[in-house]
Amino acid sequence: MVRIGIDLGGTNIVAGVVNEQNEIIAKAECKTNLPRPADAIIEDMARVTEQAVEKAGLTMDDVQYVGAGCPGTCNLETGIIEYSSNFGFKEVPLQKILSERLGKPVYIENDANAAALGETIAGAAKGAKSALCITLGTGVGGGIIIDGKIYGGFNFAGAELGHIVIVEGGEPCPCGRKGCWEAYASATGLIRQTKTAIEAFPDSPMAKIAKEYGKVSGRTAFDAMRQGDPIGKAVVDRYIGYLACGLVNIINIFQPEVLCIGGGICHEGDTLIKPLEAYIERERYSKYSKNQTRLCVATLGNDAGIIGAACLGA
Repeated sequence: MVRIGIDLGGTNIVAGVVNEQNEIIAKAECKTNLPRPADAIIEDMARVTEQAVEKAGLTMDDVQYVGAGCPGTCNLETGIIEYSSNFGFKEVPLQKILSERLGKPVYIENDANAAALGETIAGAAKGAKSALCITLGTGVGGGIIIDGKIYGGFNFAGAELGHIVIVEGGEPCPCGRKGCWEAYASATGLIRQTKTAIEAFPDSPMAKIAKEYGKVSGRTAFDAMRQGDPIGKAVVDRYIGYLACGLVNIINIFQPEVLCIGGGICHEGDTLIKPLEAYIERERYSKYSKNQTRLCVATLGNDAGIIGAACLGA
């Protein structure tokens, strides 16, 4: 029997057929096209599921269950998405609707938690009993694995690691607080910091790079730094400091075996990882402990959420 994992994202809805070796053997996807009513989105989740099964040369009779990683607070006891700000979901009974539509048991979980489970089962943190996975994207997603299981808090709203404050009274965050880690360490935060530096130094090589590409991205400051631009280097150094500050806070609290980070910024490789490791080595409380948290880059990419979701009913 195979299982289905669905990754419900703000841009795409992706369903994957996952075998007993936790390998994706077929996928199908469609655009999320927000904003839309919840019923329409759930119908597309069902449709891409059926398409993925067909691509695998199977039928729904071959499917054991369906797991879905969804943004927001997912109540695992009721199967209801209690709240998802980006989707406009409030008290959406996704589990019930999708199960009735597909005729299969359905399990739901927060998307970042599902991705963390995927990396622990089949990715960079494979084999670790305790792992934390951080995704650096539009925001900062977090997933906590303890003793091989997702930790979500008593109310299923835990692991919102992007919303620890690292600058008291700092930049406003969509969550309503100020100075959240997400406001500084996300790709969005890096882009904002880069734009601010370009406005201050409009004749810098970094400004010229942004003009050449027609936009400012998460790579702009790194590209400028590689060209010897001191302004680009200053932005990168400041960004890495913000990112590392939050990582050390998390290590000091949880002391996981593995701390796995993912997202497009991680394509910078050692340019990012080596300074982070040096900062963590210097700042962590556990510096004299025999066993230390291992920092690594996620390996599954967007497949992490699919594999993790497909393991929710295991």
